[in-house]
Amino acid sequence: MIENKPLILNIETATNVCSVSLTRGDIVLNYLECKEPNAHSKMLAVLIDKIFENTYYSLSEINAVAVSKGPGSYTGLRIGVSTAKGLAYGLGIPLLAIDTLQVLAYKARKKYPDCVYLPMIDARRMEVYTSLFDKDLKPLKEISANIVEEDIYKDFKGEKIILIGDGAKKCKSVLTDDRYVLDEDIYLQAKDMGYLSFEKYKNSDFEDVAYFEPYYLKEFIAIKSKVKGLYTQN
Repeated sequence: MIENKPLILNIETATNVCSVSLTRGDIVLNYLECKEPNAHSKMLAVLIDKIFENTYYSLSEINAVAVSKGPGSYTGLRIGVSTAKGLAYGLGIPLLAIDTLQVLAYKARKKYPDCVYLPMIDARRMEVYTSLFDKDLKPLKEISANIVEEDIYKDFKGEKIILIGDGAKKCKSVLTDDRYVLDEDIYLQAKDMGYLSFEKYKNSDFEDVAYFEPYYLKEFIAIKSKVKGLYTQN
């Protein structure tokens, strides 16, 4: 029965879209998102408060909190993970860390079964954070920050490869072979985390709340501004 399954709050902040979902097992009970750029710090708490409206549940009743662990935006990941850790610690519940790229691959699989999935998160210019997943969502390549070139996936000849995520559009001009299919409608949303967070919960695959850190993949670099007294972040 669904009521016997864990109630999980899912937090996704790895890209410009900030979103939250409430799931019972892998069933989505409520979902909210904000597409306002650079609004994660002010909107995440608002979305979490509002997610329990129109449901029978309250924040104190959740069994676990799941967060997208990266790779992705340094600032976004930091905000999401710090919020999730605070909730897990304060409520005394497990913290679940979900592979950001695998969430995209899972979403693509529902629309394009039996393909290879190439999720891409924008890392500026022609670089993307990416991996490659088979139809069972098992990684075929390690997560990496890549400069996309035409023959980068030449070892996977003959297989249809689905390009997804906010970094995929800029790569389509390079990956021009017919086997590449770009779907701009598939982007990161917390409502697609439910299946993966439920699996983590069932397997007791919990993180150490005190020591868990996001998977940034690349070191954060602070760049000194040319304007006196101001600093910008890369």
